[in-house]
Amino acid sequence: MNIEKQQSGMEYWKKVIIMLCLGWVTIWIYRSALTPIFPEIQETIGKYTNTQMGLISSCYFFGYTGMQIPAGILVDKLGKKKVLIPGFILFGLAAVMISMSQSISTIYIASVFAGIGCGSYYGSAYSLSSESIPEEKRGLSTAIINSGSAVGMGLGLIGSSLIVKQMGMPWQTMMYICIVAIIAMLVIFIVVIKPEEKTVKVVKETEQEVPVEKTKMDVKKLFSLKMITAYLLYFGTCYGYYMVVTWLPSFLQEERGFQGLAIGFSSALVAFSAIPGALFFSRLSDKHRNKKITFIFGLEITAALMLLLTVLAPSSGILLVALILYGLLGKLAVEPIIISYISDSASKENYGTTFGVFNFFGMSSSVIAPALTGFISDNTGSKIMGFYISAIILVITTISFVMVNKNKKNA
Repeated sequence: MNIEKQQSGMEYWKKVIIMLCLGWVTIWIYRSALTPIFPEIQETIGKYTNTQMGLISSCYFFGYTGMQIPAGILVDKLGKKKVLIPGFILFGLAAVMISMSQSISTIYIASVFAGIGCGSYYGSAYSLSSESIPEEKRGLSTAIINSGSAVGMGLGLIGSSLIVKQMGMPWQTMMYICIVAIIAMLVIFIVVIKPEEKTVKVVKETEQEVPVEKTKMDVKKLFSLKMITAYLLYFGTCYGYYMVVTWLPSFLQEERGFQGLAIGFSSALVAFSAIPGALFFSRLSDKHRNKKITFIFGLEITAALMLLLTVLAPSSGILLVALILYGLLGKLAVEPIIISYISDSASKENYGTTFGVFNFFGMSSSVIAPALTGFISDNTGSKIMGFYISAIILVITTISFVMVNKNKKNA
């Protein structure tokens, strides 16, 4: 019997999956908690335009995005644990700062700090998962990890709508919940993550564990045309998703007449419907590994169509169907397949840097989308054009990815 099983009753890679899933739950409760309660926040800090309120999300994602490449390099040099723990400490301090804010400028500054703190997570998480999880289980395992994003998003949206809008509690309550969750995750990181010298890469579940030896980064491979189109694909995937995360509650309330708790539940449909989609398609891609590009193309184009249907829907019922299908077939469904593709294509000795660059491209869109959609809304009186732009970007980046990769050996 495996020594790891004898000592703990659970293989290390399974612990990693659970831990990383919970990490995303915590991050996404924070990310989605503020947007449904912008009106209540303005009762504390004063009235501001949609562009100014959208900048709260953009400031967070500015810090998050800017941290991706440095964090990836630090992960490869210092190790996951030494990057994750300080990052989450900064994240927690930022949440405290937001809960005490009396001005929008203070929220902007704290949001940047929160983004920098959370920016330590992506490269650490997927470097750790890629090294620890058996290759034949990587797609499904990544989907389980990513489902934490959906759960956290749903909890944040519903929690804000229920606790603040329905129950009338102070908006700061959501920040207090985030602070408790962050402290819990710090304890889990300390207990679960192995010292760096003991971290191993598992090729297959039945094979012997082999220590990872770090080698020099292959810059040409990191920025090959194949990888660049994958980065741009992730940009397009994230652009629509973060536009929806930031502005869907406001769109439903102001342009579709949704009220109260219905706003949070309807917005959360995107998150909760994503979980079965992610698990199903990632498992399918694990079984048909030579079809990953086909799966990516089909899911991305369908997601773009659902973005269009969201604003073109003639009734609330069809709109809700579009949101469910966008969640089922959109970012959280396709992301595990893209990450698995990157894992198979990247230099395995430098996962942290590779995933840092990959996520930098993707999250750059999250800096642009909230503020740009807010600007469009201020100048047109509607957020519909924001949905159109998201769909167009997604189609263009998907076609570019497929054209470059279709004749190459699929990962």
